[in-house]
Amino acid sequence: MKKSFVLYRNHIATGLLLASASLLTLPAFAVDSNNNQDKSANMENMESSQMKNWSESDLNTIVKADDLHISPFREDGVTYGTPTWIWCVQVNGALYVRAYHGQSSSWYRAAIREKAGRIIAAGMTREVTFEGIPDKELNDQIDAAYKAKYSGSSYLSAMISERARSATVKIYPKSE
Repeated sequence: MKKSFVLYRNHIATGLLLASASLLTLPAFAVDSNNNQDKSANMENMESSQMKNWSESDLNTIVKADDLHISPFREDGVTYGTPTWIWCVQVNGALYVRAYHGQSSSWYRAAIREKAGRIIAAGMTREVTFEGIPDKELNDQIDAAYKAKYSGSSYLSAMISERARSATVKIYPKSE
């Protein structure tokens, strides 16, 4: 089914629907001919253009420092959330984190909803994008990385539990 798209911005104060692309000041979302938002298609296009890999130096520095604080955007898409200290691991040259409290964790919900924010680690502040990781095989590799890095911790069993596995996030540095 072919979709015809129009751009719009919902004016919150008046509820007025602006259909002219020249009046847009905020990112617009696509609407199909049935007036259904196709936000996911726009987010995928935006994410794929912004995702890149970490430099080996930055990734190693972040993982070794073990002081990563994550701050996904709040619902306004501008304000950073409260920095939350979390464990991080490296698998196949990528940076991963998990929410101790699983999908009910507020930082996790914000990261999945907003798909962007920042991290502070090893004295660096980086703008980032977030991607949920549902892949079982990759989660098994991430479990192994958690076991290797945090083997002496009493919190390890919680971080490799199904609850935490379901809240695994890959962090990409944002392209500048």
